[in-house]
Amino acid sequence: MTTEKPEQLLRRLFAAAVAAADPAKCLPKHLPRPPKGRTVVVGAGKASAVMAKAVEDHWPGALAGLVVTRYGCAAPCRRIEIVEAAHPVPDAAGLDAARRILEIARGLGPDDLMLAVISGGGSALMTLPAAGLTLADKQAVNAALLRSGAAIGDMNAVRKHLSAIKGGRLAAAAGRARVASLLISDVPGDDPAVIASGPTVPDRSTLADAHAVIERFKIAVPPAVERCLADPANETPKPGDPVFRAADAVIVARPRESLEAAAREAEAAGLRTVILGDAIEGEARQVAREQARLVMDVIKFGKPVAAPAALLSGGETTVTVRGHGKGGRNTEFLLALAIALDGAPGVHAIACDTDGIDGSEDNAGAVIGPDTLARAAKAGLDAQKYLDTNDAYSFFAALGDLVVSGPTLTNVNDFRAILVIP
Repeated sequence: MTTEKPEQLLRRLFAAAVAAADPAKCLPKHLPRPPKGRTVVVGAGKASAVMAKAVEDHWPGALAGLVVTRYGCAAPCRRIEIVEAAHPVPDAAGLDAARRILEIARGLGPDDLMLAVISGGGSALMTLPAAGLTLADKQAVNAALLRSGAAIGDMNAVRKHLSAIKGGRLAAAAGRARVASLLISDVPGDDPAVIASGPTVPDRSTLADAHAVIERFKIAVPPAVERCLADPANETPKPGDPVFRAADAVIVARPRESLEAAAREAEAAGLRTVILGDAIEGEARQVAREQARLVMDVIKFGKPVAAPAALLSGGETTVTVRGHGKGGRNTEFLLALAIALDGAPGVHAIACDTDGIDGSEDNAGAVIGPDTLARAAKAGLDAQKYLDTNDAYSFFAALGDLVVSGPTLTNVNDFRAILVIP
């Protein structure tokens, strides 16, 4: 086995996962054939600007368009305009970009191609409220959804039905033009209709589904939102709708491929590797407890694999926010994992968001080791108290264990790796 320090290996596994989803490498081979008429590139997401640049670098003909990405995630494009906007709560820049993108789509003809580059984060970045709603209405609902613990599919069912551009409406606006969507998946199951709330693909969710999410998570919404969800005119276009007759979508990068890339690195380092899944959902702290039990099975029984081992997983956990601390689902997962492991010897772990930002802070995630709780206690840090107040960021910042990568300019959801090294 490698003599590399566990933390260095963990960071290298994360880097391998991110590199596997680099748009410059994975997008060009999926480009569609050029049309008879114009080609316009539109899109949204944390990776969309780099995706647009990959299109520019490999497209054989004329090109124009507009793509909206998160602040700090722009890429230098010559022919495609890049706009930066807020995430995860939308702002006026995203609203203006969405309006302009919809106008571009409406101006296309039957010989034209709308090439949509879509990645995670696009739902908040490309925001355009349905008739009767304001940006403030959307911001309030979005912020409440993020605090609620709702899964991404549930959140997007609501977002689609409060939008004039999501849930297939962007494709509908393109009329008879050909629509080709290139997607980077950041959602469990890789469903194109869930990625960025599916602006160019059919939507199977309904107004009733959206309303049920509001009820289930007891989300207080403005009266205008209630009216919107009760109006049949706000139903999204469904599978089989003729608006999608000239539309297709291809996923160019997905979480499983990134986990497999990390697994190859781990195996080359002499570790037996198990991928626990690329679509794990649930409360971050509960997922941590479940994975801690798996770790103990490895230590005690050599199952599901004997040490030295690496347990890899992806997906998108959730956090029901009850405290007023700082952090995201990855640091929350790690803090709960450290508590559940209680200093188990030889166990080291990393959990990071592959976009480089865990929640809304400046870190991708963090790392833990067998000494995490002991070092915390020596520093006067009560790990359970930090978990109870959803303040995992502050806990790991105090220990110097944050992983700060900066924006990676891609996004295939969360990456978790647990090393069990005797």
